Amino acid sequence: MTTTPNTSLAASTADPAAAPPIYVLRGVERTYRTGTQTVRALRGIDMEVAAGEFVTIQGPTGGGKSTLLQLLGALDSPTSGSLLLGGIDLGAASRAELTRIRAERIGFVFQSFNLIPTLTAIQNVDTALEGRGIPRTERDRRTAEALARVGLADRGDHRPGELSGGQQQRVAIARAIVAEPRVLLADEPTGNLDEAMRDEILALLEALNAEGLTIVAVTHDSAVARRAHRRLRLSDGTIREI
Repeated sequence: MTTTPNTSLAASTADPAAAPPIYVLRGVERTYRTGTQTVRALRGIDMEVAAGEFVTIQGPTGGGKSTLLQLLGALDSPTSGSLLLGGIDLGAASRAELTRIRAERIGFVFQSFNLIPTLTAIQNVDTALEGRGIPRTERDRRTAEALARVGLADRGDHRPGELSGGQQQRVAIARAIVAEPRVLLADEPTGNLDEAMRDEILALLEALNAEGLTIVAVTHDSAVARRAHRRLRLSDGTIREI
C-alpha cells in the first residue's frame, strides 16, 4: 500500500489477519518555543502500529524522530491531536497516569546502555521493579527469567564493566522487559555495537517480537531497518512509509 506524508499508515504484521492497533495517532502536532521562534517538530502525524508489529523509524537528525519516540513513550504530550496507547489517550492522561503507563506498558532501550556501573546485572534489571509492591521472591523470579530470555542466565553477578558491549545491551533489554510491557521502544539500540554484536541484538529483538512484543525502533542503520515488518521515514515533522 502506497502512502504519503500525513496519511494514515495501515499496520502490516507477520500475520496480517491478526492484530488491532496498539498505537493510534491522529493529527499529532508537537510545537516548541525557542526564544522568539516556534518550532513545529511534528506536523499532523497520522499513524498506527499494530500489536505485535516491529516498526523502524528513520530520517535525518532534527526530523522529529526523538520527539515522536518521547510521545510514544508517554514522556511528553502532543501540542494537539490524539495519541492512543491501547485505547488510552496519552494526551489527556494525568502525570500520575503517565507514570503508571510507562512502568506497566512500555519498556525503553537506548544507544547508551544506561546501566548502573556499581550494580550487578541482576541488580540493574531489578531496578525496573522497584517501588511496585512486588514481593521479593517474585522480583527475583522475574529478574532471573528476564536475564535467561536474553541469554545471560550465567552472567547475573557480573557488573557492566565485566561485560562486553553486546552483553551490556542484553542486560538493558532484560531490564526493559522484566515488567512484561506491551511495547518496547528502542532509540538506536545497536548504535554503539560492532557488526557482529549488532546482529546478535537484532536476532534477540526479532525473537522477542516473535513472542508478541511490539517493537518501535529509531535507527540510522539500514541493516536494522530492513529486519522490521515496516519501515517509516520521518523528515521535517512528517511521516511516510518507505
